[in-house]
Amino acid sequence: QVQLEQSGGGSVQAGGSLRLSCAVSGGTFSNLFLAWSRRRPGEERDVVAAIRANGRTNYLEAVRGRFTISRDNAKKTLYLQMDSLEPEDTAVYYCAAGIETDRINFWGQGTQVTVSS
Repeated sequence: QVQLEQSGGGSVQAGGSLRLSCAVSGGTFSNLFLAWSRRRPGEERDVVAAIRANGRTNYLEAVRGRFTISRDNAKKTLYLQMDSLEPEDTAVYYCAAGIETDRINFWGQGTQVTVSS
């Protein structure tokens, strides 16, 4: 069983930066498909960034160029660096992991990110 423990998040003004971290236990970290998802108020959850076991990344168009997903296989930790934050980025952010590429089986507990104008 894979377990995900998130940290980071909080409140920031527009244009600021935040970094989210997700410590992963269980499973073989280097083989996992990993992602960050968010749920904005009143909306469905969307995947904003994903990183495959081979390091290939994908981003939601709305965050491309502002967010950077990365993984540290030695520390078994997933990161999301969020720069040039906008009020529209306000959401609960979740880290996620999957045993197979592009499939999510496990979720973190979620963390609130609030961006004020």
